[in-house]
Amino acid sequence: MDVETLCPFDNSAYTGIPDSGITPSVIDIPGLVKQLDALYANNDYASAERLIEIGIRKSLNAGDWRSRLSLISEQLGLFRKTMEKEKALKAVSEAQELIGEHFMGRTVSGATVLLNAATTLKCFGDAKGSIPVFEHVLSVYSENLDPHDYRIAGLYNNMALSLEDTGEFEKAERLFKMAIKLLQSLEDTNNDLAVTWCNLAELYYSLNNEDERVSECMEKAGECLLDPELKHDGYFAFTAGKCLPLFDGFGFFYYASLLRKMLEETNGIH
Repeated sequence: MDVETLCPFDNSAYTGIPDSGITPSVIDIPGLVKQLDALYANNDYASAERLIEIGIRKSLNAGDWRSRLSLISEQLGLFRKTMEKEKALKAVSEAQELIGEHFMGRTVSGATVLLNAATTLKCFGDAKGSIPVFEHVLSVYSENLDPHDYRIAGLYNNMALSLEDTGEFEKAERLFKMAIKLLQSLEDTNNDLAVTWCNLAELYYSLNNEDERVSECMEKAGECLLDPELKHDGYFAFTAGKCLPLFDGFGFFYYASLLRKMLEETNGIH
C-alpha cells in the first residue's frame, strides 16, 4: 500500500486513547441493516430514513454512541442514494465530530466510517476535500489490516475517483490497478472487479477517446459480469445496472443486451 501521500491530514482531533468503555447497546445494528436492505430493494427510501432516525433517537437517549455512529454511517449511504446534499454533509460533520470525541479516528471501525464520509464528500462535489480523509484512512488501514483485506480495494477505488476528479490521473490509474490486483487475489469479487474495470475505462476515455485500453477494460468488465459462476442476486443487479450504460456508451451492445436479459431474469428490470 505504498501510495504517495498527497497532503497531510490533521490528526489532532483523533489522537489520544480510543474510547473502550462499555456503553449500553440499545440498537440491533445487524437486524436494522437487514431491514434497511429490504427497504432499499423496494426503493422505499423514505421508510429507510425514518427507521434510521428512530434508531438515532433511541441511541442518543441511551447514550449508545457506538450505535449512533453506525446509524450515521448508514445515513451517509442513504443520502448518497437519494442525492440529498444538505443532509449528507450534516451527517459527515456529525460522524467526524463523534469519531473525534471518542478518539476513534485511528481505529479500523472509525476509519471505515471516515471512508464513507470521504466518499460522500466526493459524491457531492468536494473531491479535493475528500482526498486528505482518504489518505488518513489509507494510513489506518495500512497499519491495521492484512494487505489483502477486501476493504482496502474499496478504499483504492473510491480514492481513485476523487483523484481523477482533481486531475491526478496517474495516481488514479495506479490505484484502480492496485484495486484490481487485490480483488483478483480474492474469491467472489467479479462484481467489484467489473466496476473497477469500468472505472478504469472511463479514466482512459477521458484522457483519449481513441485509447485502445478502453475496449480492453470493457472486455474485462464484461467477462466478469458474464462469468457463469457469478450469482445473480441483488448485488449483481446493482452492479450490472451501474455498468450497463457504459457498455452502451462504449458500443459494447452485445454485452449490453446480455446484461439486460440477465437483469430481467434477476429482478424484472427493463
